[in-house]
Formats: sequence, C-alpha cells, structure tokens
Amino acid sequence: MTSDGTANGILLVLDGWGHAAPGPGNALTNAHTPVLDSIAAKHPSTFVEASGEHVGLLPGTVGNSEIGHMVIGAGRPLDYDSVLVQRQIDSGELRDNPRLTKALDELTARGGALHLIGLVSDGMIHAHVDHLHELLSIAASRGVKHVWVHAITDGRDVADRTAGHYLGRVEEFFAATGVGALATVSGRGYGLDKSGDLELTAKVSEAITDGKGATARDYGQILAGAANGDVWITPTVLTDADGEPLSTVRSGDTILFANFRSDRIQQLADDLVQILDDVDVDVLSLTQYDTRADIPALVGRADASGGLADALEAHGLRSVRIAEQEKFEHVTYYINGRDDRRRDVEEHVRITADTAPDYVARPEMNLAQVTEAITAAARRDDVALVVANLANIDVVGHTGDHDATVKAAEHTDREVEKILAVAEATGRWVLFVGDHGNAERMSKPGPDGTPLPYGGHTTNPVPAVLVPAPGQLLGEHLADGGSLADIAPTVLHLLGRPNGPAMTGRSLL
Repeated sequence: MTSDGTANGILLVLDGWGHAAPGPGNALTNAHTPVLDSIAAKHPSTFVEASGEHVGLLPGTVGNSEIGHMVIGAGRPLDYDSVLVQRQIDSGELRDNPRLTKALDELTARGGALHLIGLVSDGMIHAHVDHLHELLSIAASRGVKHVWVHAITDGRDVADRTAGHYLGRVEEFFAATGVGALATVSGRGYGLDKSGDLELTAKVSEAITDGKGATARDYGQILAGAANGDVWITPTVLTDADGEPLSTVRSGDTILFANFRSDRIQQLADDLVQILDDVDVDVLSLTQYDTRADIPALVGRADASGGLADALEAHGLRSVRIAEQEKFEHVTYYINGRDDRRRDVEEHVRITADTAPDYVARPEMNLAQVTEAITAAARRDDVALVVANLANIDVVGHTGDHDATVKAAEHTDREVEKILAVAEATGRWVLFVGDHGNAERMSKPGPDGTPLPYGGHTTNPVPAVLVPAPGQLLGEHLADGGSLADIAPTVLHLLGRPNGPAMTGRSLL
C-alpha cells in the first residue's frame, strides 16, 4: 500500500449474483455462504443497479452479462443494441433504413425469398419476438412475397416450455402482415451455441440451407416431442403433405439475422456464410455482429471506448484478466468496450475444461483453476489489477435447476475464502460486484400463471462489497444509489487514479 492509502487490487465479478428477499426460489439465500455473508456484514457494501435504463437498456429490461461488463468497464451507461433497434422501430427509421430497403427491393425484383433467423421470445437478452413482426411488416410493404422464419426457441431468457406461446405469436404475425411462414424450428442449445461445438451448429445450418434433419408438419408436432425442453429442441424442418421441405436457401435469396446481441448468434452466422460461399445469397444482420465474415448491419452500436482499459493503459498499469471459457470475452472484449485489441499492459488467462461441461453434475465448473490463476497473478508485484469472473452462479443458474445453483453458490463461497486469503497476504483490496441478477430467482410464472423453473436474468440490484487491503482506511460504507457505471471509477479511485474523461459514473467510496 502506498503512502496515500491506495493499493493494488482484485476486481471480482460474481456472475448472476443478484439481490432479493429470501424465499423458496432464491438459490443464493438458500445456499450456505458464510464467507459472502460475513464480508457484506463486516465491510463497506451497497447494492447497485444492473438493469434497465441504469445501464443503457430499455426501462424494466433485465440485465445481462454483455451489457453488465461493458458498463462496468466503460464507467457510464451505454445505449445497448436492443435500445438502438427499438428506437429505430419506434421512430419509423428502420422502415426507411437504406440498407434494408435496398436489399428488399432487389429481392422483390428478382423474386427471391427472405429468410429471417432469430430467437423467438420476449426475454430481451438476445432478441425480441416483436422485432420479427416489424421486419415482416417492412418486407410486406416492400412487396416481398416469400418470407421464411427460422425460429430458435428459448427456454432460458424466459420460462422453459413456453415455446408454443411464442411460436403462436409468430403465426399471428404472419396473419397480420400477410407474409411469412415457419420453415425450421431449433432449440437455442443448437442455434445459439458459443462453446465452439460446430456439430450442434451444423444441424441448424443444414436444416436452414438444405432442409435436412428431423421433419414435422407443424410446430405443435415438434413441441409434443420436445422431451428436453425448449433449449434442446432438435433442429426440425417443416414439410408439406408430401414430406418435402417448405423452404431451402436458394440463389437470389436474402438472409437476415434478427438477434440484436452478437455473441451467441455469431457462430451460426459464420457457419451459414461459409456454407453458402458459392451461392448467390445476400446476408444481413439486425445489428453489428462480431463475426469472422463481413455481415452488413442495419443498426450500428454505441461507442464504448474511454473506459477502464483505456485508463489503465494510459497510466501504464498492468492488469490480468481471468475467466472460464463461458465468460472469457466478458472480462476482455466486453469490459474493454468491445475492443479486441490486446494492450501491452494486459494479460489474458482463459480457463478451459478437458471435457464437455455438465453444469448440473459439476456446478463447481472450473472454479479451482480460476482461483489458482487469480492467486498467481495476485502474488506478482507488477500487476496492479486482477480482473476475474466467477461464472458458475450464472451459468448453473441458467439450467433452471435450483439445487444445482445452490451448490454452485456454495462452491463459489469456498473459493472466495481462498481469494480473500491471498489478497490479505499480498496486500490487495478486493471489490466484489454482480453483473446482473439470476440465481436469486429460480422460478417464474408462465403465460398461464403457473410457476415454472426459470433460468433467466432479473431486474434486481446486485451487491457491491469492498474488502480493503490490510491497513487501508476507506470508511464504513459505500455510497447508495449507484449502478454498474460506478465500478470503474471506484477501481480507479482505489488505484489512486482519476476518472477517465468519458466516464460519468462516480466512485462509490
């Protein structure tokens, strides 16, 4: 610790660590977590907002890991991609979008088909089903006669077993706009895989492009056979009475990806572009995707530069970023303002597993290896800041399995105890924060009001707890009324550095 009371530290993001009153569906309060409970009671703590307009989302919209880490890093709320899309829809600007109108007019002239691919739910994490309605309406207004929807069912951002409700809404959109029909239905476990399992992705790609795979006459038949829930609906092709696919992708067609969030759709997008390399097909995306392929976007994205990473670089402060595979991009790319440049003062440590993950059977995931990496980085005098994500509360919470999520929280608690011991031994402070709520709400009413297992995010605030370095005097409380935008200013304050000029957040100290 320096003479002015500043010290090197650890920023520890507990993914999915939200706050809510105790109850039967609160896996966090039902877990035995003596370490997390004690630090919140003994050290400066508060709750900060991680959803809605506090972080740049539409009011009442649940937080998510992508925007959570972006705002943590940016030190200010950022207009999220979903907000930018909705703003263009509400203003009518999307209807006059020159890239979209040009593509649809050319499609109409050559008599091709429009293929809309996206998640069909109103979870507002990766997509919103109403955006499909707008796209169908715009296509109809430009004279497009053939529109095929390749639906990806959810079961994670919304309650499981609700796919029928959302697919029914899509059918209503077809009737209202006069265009469109379902062509394929695939669970998000296949269509939104981001683990790199290309065998899962290929099943969706083959169904969309060639009409290969399981078949059904309607989505009711598909759902009747969905034994593993909405997430794992087998990619299925809708057929006519003769068993022929209703749709395949042909030369002269246009594909438009309707998800606004990039990270989980981009694997499928890249796969489809590669498969269709020799076919004359235009490919567009609703928002900017981080794909290998150059896919033109209808809506741009907010500038997230000038945040924590830029400030650390400007001051020559070395940081080490540590996370498991599932959250690695969040402590690197997203917390750096969607900048994939590797800075000279950054080191990245990605923790990977030797076997395919089974989050219910192994709710501890690879926490032990994450802790080992944090320990190694914390013992280095040249590292000013360790940034790490403990993923399993959120990742296991997404399964909707309450008991497994309780165990995940208990494993996290034990690793936190080890991290605190290392911080004390190395003279570091530790700032804990959640990036969004999740595990504090493990059930949710379905469309008919019946409680269903819920593995999605929440609008609840998240804890922020500061464990000072040994001998560091920082006061007894953290400021109330804050948000994730205040985390980067707090980190810089603890490191003895000023806010970056783009930051509007304030230190919680």
